[in-house]
Amino acid sequence: MNHAADAGAPDFTALTDLASRSLGAGVIAANDELFAQRENLINPWPAAFDPGDFGHKGKVYDGWETRRRREPGNDWAIVRLGAPGVVRGVVVDTAWFRGNYPPFISVEATAADGYPSVADLAEAEWTTLVARTDCAGDTKNYYAVEDGRWWTHVRLSIYPDGGVARLRVHGEVVEDPRFLTGTIDLVAAENGGRLAATSDAFYSSPAQIIMPGRARNMGEGWENARRRGGGNDFAVFALGRRGTARHLEIDTGYYVGNAPGWVRVSAADVLDGDLEGATWTEILPRVAVQPDTRHRFLTAVAAEATHVRLDVYPDGGLSRFRVWGEVAAEALEEARQRWAERR
Repeated sequence: MNHAADAGAPDFTALTDLASRSLGAGVIAANDELFAQRENLINPWPAAFDPGDFGHKGKVYDGWETRRRREPGNDWAIVRLGAPGVVRGVVVDTAWFRGNYPPFISVEATAADGYPSVADLAEAEWTTLVARTDCAGDTKNYYAVEDGRWWTHVRLSIYPDGGVARLRVHGEVVEDPRFLTGTIDLVAAENGGRLAATSDAFYSSPAQIIMPGRARNMGEGWENARRRGGGNDFAVFALGRRGTARHLEIDTGYYVGNAPGWVRVSAADVLDGDLEGATWTEILPRVAVQPDTRHRFLTAVAAEATHVRLDVYPDGGLSRFRVWGEVAAEALEEARQRWAERR
């Protein structure tokens, strides 16, 4: 089965990018960004390069680039994660930075309540996730992380200066239990939902359809290749917490000539994580859908589940998928215990 990780990349890259702007992350501070602005670090698309694009301050780069340092020290940028989470690995992508990349990097993290200011974070206690280590130019540099605690902010330090195109912080969302009561989107990435498997992600990954908000274009959804044989395409998602689905949203927004003809949704209660032996219950029987339309459906069955499977027939693209329902009582208590473990 095709997952979200790049071919040949470490397994942790299949996990949610906690630092993605699509998830609501932000680059809230940097000590220097003279050549290229810090906000580029967390753009969800790959860095681009135009050899003829120059500005008043020099070559324009799609990334974060500091000036040449003439005094001791190093440069840094702080990212507020889109959701609190456990960091399993970091990618420092220096694409297109060949003679101006940092030869060394380090990554630290902190967990802060609420919405701290930059001044507050300057006084925070930071924990090293990636000790100062080598960094190569014009490539994706992968760094695994072993710390199992959850964090809200990360700080990327570069030594002594230079440019970084993208920063990816892959891991597992740790949901704030105060926002898991009532009816919520059980499959939302910000609530801990994640892509578990998919039949095809040729153009873009199904992981995008559980991101916050509506897609702004077709590039922010899931689109598979055109199917020329039998069968159909599908995506399986793990819910953030075990719960009961009450109604669904299937949005084909921006998919005009390439939306599915029909969709179907099933749910499974897989406490041991073994999807191969799962028993699936149909909560939305196969139903026709329209192009460029936000559809809402009541579920046919109310059953507690840990996973949902979205089938599209025979293929085609979706921009968003929502599973609205309630978290199970025991799962909510587990979330409260997990949240408290950090303190």
